[in-house]
Amino acid sequence: MNIGIFGTGAYGMALSSILIENSCKVTMWTKFEDEKNNLVSTRKNEKLIPNYKIDETIKITTNVEECIKGKDLLIIAIPAAFIDSLCISIKPYIDKNTHILIATKGIEQGSGLFIDEILKKHLNTNNIAIISGPSFAIDIIKKMPIGLTVASKKPETILLAKQALQNNYIKLRETNDVIGVEICGSIKNVIALSSGMLEGLRANESTKAMFLTEAMNDMEEILDSFGANKKTVLSYAGIGDLLLTCTSTKSRNYSFGKLIGEKPSRDVIDKFLNNTTVEGYYTLESIYQLLKSKKITVPIIDLIYEIAVKGKNPDLLLKFLILKS
Repeated sequence: MNIGIFGTGAYGMALSSILIENSCKVTMWTKFEDEKNNLVSTRKNEKLIPNYKIDETIKITTNVEECIKGKDLLIIAIPAAFIDSLCISIKPYIDKNTHILIATKGIEQGSGLFIDEILKKHLNTNNIAIISGPSFAIDIIKKMPIGLTVASKKPETILLAKQALQNNYIKLRETNDVIGVEICGSIKNVIALSSGMLEGLRANESTKAMFLTEAMNDMEEILDSFGANKKTVLSYAGIGDLLLTCTSTKSRNYSFGKLIGEKPSRDVIDKFLNNTTVEGYYTLESIYQLLKSKKITVPIIDLIYEIAVKGKNPDLLLKFLILKS
């Protein structure tokens, strides 16, 4: 198969390692010429994944047409904030036969659109699928067993995704609950902020387990409110990703939440945000506004917003767990 990947970040590089293992031909796109030149000359990005080199056969380009032309499947693996501008760039080269796999999680700020909705707004294709699940880039590269959920209304796109990615260490379970997978992938990053807060507050393991149980119930209610399948919370995209993101210091969302729980000055928090991409923080604003617009009340989201954005005392999270109905 011929695959084009938009994004040369850690996750894009990790996905490329699976594709190469599965004998695919891979082209990777970056917007930045200096990043392209560095990857071409060194085949690695020490800041993102130390001591890892991408395969010599992978083409690196800044030309969107080159990343699209002749490809069986396109994979989008860039931060949610840049999806809209990417869609505008690739629109002239996309037709109804193009198949796209989204590996990005989040909600667009301002519009409240999920990633697949942004693509459908701009692009002339309905052949869109999403992958989501517990999978840090470094863990993928180590080739240990990993499970992912792939969601689409188009069986052919799911088939292409499975042909490209599934092998003896990657398992894909399929579903047609696209909105459910989008919600789980977005919400878990927000929940990870509060899980990290508990760590920063030095909460014990029993309290953390209590929190995760409550968080799963809240995720189920949110899924139901959006007309998604409540059982999606039990998938790799649901509890699988939630457990990973909410319990590991490898998660930037968890690490940022831990920092908040330690109650540093606002300058320290702002410095962290300026130097680190924390998807959950930016998704928090979007999901908060989206829920308000739909008149859906989720107290845990409101509280995380008050603490992370408005600067309220994270100790409120401990009281909330007991008072929550």
